[in-house]
Amino acid sequence: MTNVEELKTQIKRLNSKAGQMKMDLHDLAEGLPTDYKTLMDVAAATYEIYRQLDELKQQLTALESAK
Repeated sequence: MTNVEELKTQIKRLNSKAGQMKMDLHDLAEGLPTDYKTLMDVAAATYEIYRQLDELKQQLTALESAK
């Protein structure tokens, strides 16, 4: 099991990456219909980052509640 500090570090890194993915998706959406073929890939990658982030936050909450 990962400790609280390691989870916080992972969450911080993933938050940064998630923010960048969100901006990439936003930029792509603003430029539609240009590059529409990449929309699903970018959206899927963005979804995955936020899914992982949510999972880590739930783990952190569980660890902090167990104390």
